Amino acid sequence: MENIFNNLTSVWTRLKTDNKPVVLYGMGDGADKVLKAFEQFGIKASAVMASDDFVRGQSFHGFKVKKLSEVEAEYGDFNIALCFASQLADVMNTIKSVAEKHTTLVPSVPVFGDNLFDDNFIAENREDIETAYSLFADKLSKKVYENVLKFYYTGELSLLDEITTDKDEAFNNILRLGDSEVYVDLGAYNGDTIDEFLHYCGGSYRKIIAFEPNSKNFAKLQAHCENLENIDLWQLGAYNRNTILTFNNKAGRNSAIAETGTQTRVACVDSILCGMAAGYVKADVEGADFETLLGMKNTLQNFKPKLNFAAYHRFEDIFRLPILINQLNPEYKICLRHHPYIPAWDTNLYCI
Repeated sequence: MENIFNNLTSVWTRLKTDNKPVVLYGMGDGADKVLKAFEQFGIKASAVMASDDFVRGQSFHGFKVKKLSEVEAEYGDFNIALCFASQLADVMNTIKSVAEKHTTLVPSVPVFGDNLFDDNFIAENREDIETAYSLFADKLSKKVYENVLKFYYTGELSLLDEITTDKDEAFNNILRLGDSEVYVDLGAYNGDTIDEFLHYCGGSYRKIIAFEPNSKNFAKLQAHCENLENIDLWQLGAYNRNTILTFNNKAGRNSAIAETGTQTRVACVDSILCGMAAGYVKADVEGADFETLLGMKNTLQNFKPKLNFAAYHRFEDIFRLPILINQLNPEYKICLRHHPYIPAWDTNLYCI
């Protein structure tokens, strides 16, 4: 793998040295993380903007939140730092329309963890970055890998456009689910990924086993699945051992291990399956993906289930997860796909 970062400028360097005002686009956790990174790299934010429908006179970190037209009237030309995520087509189209008028970059900050994808991170992980590249089974996976890494480094939106495919491609061309699968859903949320599974397996299956750690989500999951047969629901998080950890107890999909929050049971998949042969495992476990794989070592080695693992929660996941999967079972064919999302979320490993 050649040094794909040669002749590229990091998003942090570009925002710092471009001599244009930097306008944050978006509020919330993402913008908080971006501003923290700005302090580290010596970047000054000049304004905060939001889509017109969201501007209601708010303030964010001392900035009055403005509409694009208001920022244009004040600054004329400026760079935009995108600070939120979306997979909604209309929102992504709005982002792209803004990017047609003003340079729009995405300062990548991790969903979990504190690492930033900068020159130091690349230098520290170069060997693993190159090793993972060699493990991908097809040209598209290698292209997705290169572009996502370049996107993390440069923040250039066009890099995602070149590699985005829908889930039909992954399910129909890689996973090819049968009608008698034993499906393990790790991070089942409210049942939407069980619906996804039912869609792609044609509604026929042998068994479903689902983990969801958040109590409110778990109640929704139970209600959603009350008419399904051969299904076991566990109010658990997936991990590398059976224990109790603290979860932040956030609503929606964002319940995750944290320093403060609610005491939550977690378990390794191997201990729950007790030797049962899983056929397909989907994991979206909010930053505990590496530990989850370690907790299903026997399942991977003995049964080699099809895998659908999120690879974007931590920057290092995109290379350390393929390496670990290969170590646990070298027979896996490992693929990588990015589905419609800005930034590079919903970038997943599909392994068969």
